[in-house]
Amino acid sequence: MYKYFRPLLFRLDSETAHQLTLRLMRICGIEPIHSILQVIYSAPSKPVNAFGLTFKNPIGLAAGYDKDAAAIKGLSAFGFGHVEVGTVTPQPQPGNPRPRVFRLLEDEAVINRMGFPSRGSEFVQKRLDPSRRDGVFERFIGLFQRSRKRVLRTNKNGEMILGINLGKNKDTPNEEAVLDYLELLQCFALYADYLAINISSPNTVGLRQLQGGAALEGLLTQLHAQRQFEEKKLEKRLPLLVKLSPDLSEDEIEDAVAVILDSHMDGIIVTNTTLARDGLVSELRGESGGLSGSPLRLRSEAVLRQVVKRANGKIPIVSVGGIMNPEDAKCRLELGATLIQIYTGLIYQGPGLVKKILVE
Repeated sequence: MYKYFRPLLFRLDSETAHQLTLRLMRICGIEPIHSILQVIYSAPSKPVNAFGLTFKNPIGLAAGYDKDAAAIKGLSAFGFGHVEVGTVTPQPQPGNPRPRVFRLLEDEAVINRMGFPSRGSEFVQKRLDPSRRDGVFERFIGLFQRSRKRVLRTNKNGEMILGINLGKNKDTPNEEAVLDYLELLQCFALYADYLAINISSPNTVGLRQLQGGAALEGLLTQLHAQRQFEEKKLEKRLPLLVKLSPDLSEDEIEDAVAVILDSHMDGIIVTNTTLARDGLVSELRGESGGLSGSPLRLRSEAVLRQVVKRANGKIPIVSVGGIMNPEDAKCRLELGATLIQIYTGLIYQGPGLVKKILVE
């Protein structure tokens, strides 16, 4: 049905369309709608073990779609093995001015310069804990949700796993960025099955500098120490993943992976969006921001090859960027990715993409 719905959706500007679909996803979390959709989008189970967790399949929803954990239950109906919410920042921030998201239809791509719009960690914690929710609608939704342990932390029974993507506030200088990440780690250790450290978005000035050398080592070393404390306190495993940029040079990738391994991280997510504009034909190609979709495919595959080789099986790799169809997904897994994530592919192909990948 998406092929009939998409032209109507594409008449709206990108961000308005996104907000509309997110509201629909929230409704999809209500019974019996949720159960009906689960039947429609059911697909063969293909369990994957990674980071000490068991994923019901290797396909996840990348960070950026559900920034404030508004629709986790609804999204779980579409067959994802995991959903990564965020990017969440410690304090609320509006992100960059609109317009800030652009569809490049001719290129099957999207440019965004969102800039980590977030309602903040306290708000997202309330989303993840029904007992803390405010408002009549929020409580109404909560009535149809099962407990936190059964809905979100479901690795033991093969349901969906929750990742939370963490980022620093825009006005936090890089010298103090570790304080933001440490605060977020403490806030979400209870709720997440894994945490993703986002230091690779191109839309927060200076953020990507944290991927290099001493800055990366200092950040990850302190996060690992805090993670060990939280694991002991909560008596649970808390995997930490690091998300890297596709715009790093080969030497920078080698250095970053070496630091990630030495810092006892559990996995690497490659890649975030790119600032490159090679080969684009759309009139919107000159818009600033991070590019995702089909044009990112080759670069993301190249980075995946290098990271897989450098990691040498020591930690799992998650591949994201330019996965638009089942063939792209199969390629990433064959190149050595343990898990994959999709987002822009859903915009162009619809929610049935998950089932298509699993069936084919």
